[in-house]
Formats: sequence, structure tokens, C-alpha cells
Amino acid sequence: MTNMILQYLTVFILAIFVGIEVIAKVPAILHTPLMSGSNAIHGVIIVGSMIVLGEAHGGLQVALGTAAVFLATLNVVGGFTVTDRMLGMFKAKPAAKKTDEVAK
Repeated sequence: MTNMILQYLTVFILAIFVGIEVIAKVPAILHTPLMSGSNAIHGVIIVGSMIVLGEAHGGLQVALGTAAVFLATLNVVGGFTVTDRMLGMFKAKPAAKKTDEVAK
């Protein structure tokens, strides 16, 4: 049992280091689109956490499942909000419309 926990902990720590190295190599201009896209993938995590929450049998399992659903939902909403703000940067400015109306 402790051997399995040690293996899981080793994989978790190695994943942290790999994640930091991968994210550090992404240029700043690409970071926001990549992160907003990956946050949208958390919809799968919401479904999985709801399935696990439906099978929960104890107070700790229900609390962890509820926290997983809540945090994954925040991540999905945040990802779509960032994407919406990025797309808004490419829209025409409202000030340009006002100056056209004044010129007429």
C-alpha cells in the first residue's frame, strides 16, 4: 500500500516539474490562448467529477467531489471569459463610430 502511494507521489512530483518546464517555454503572446483553450477542456473534468460525486458514500468523498465540480466549473467559466476578452480586443472601437457620426 505504501509502495503505491510512493509511486503516485513520485509521478505527481515529476508531472509538476514537466508542467513547469513546458509552460515556461511558451512565449507570452501564446500563453493566454493556449490556457483558455485548455481551460475549456475542463468540461470533461466536470462530467467526471459529477460521476464520482454520484457514487460518493462518505462525507469526505462528497466534500471532495463538490469541491472538484466547483473548481472545474470556475476554470471553465474563466477560460471562456478570457477567450471572450481576447476576441473583444479584435473588434472595432466604439470611438471610431462616434467620430464618423460627428463628421456627417
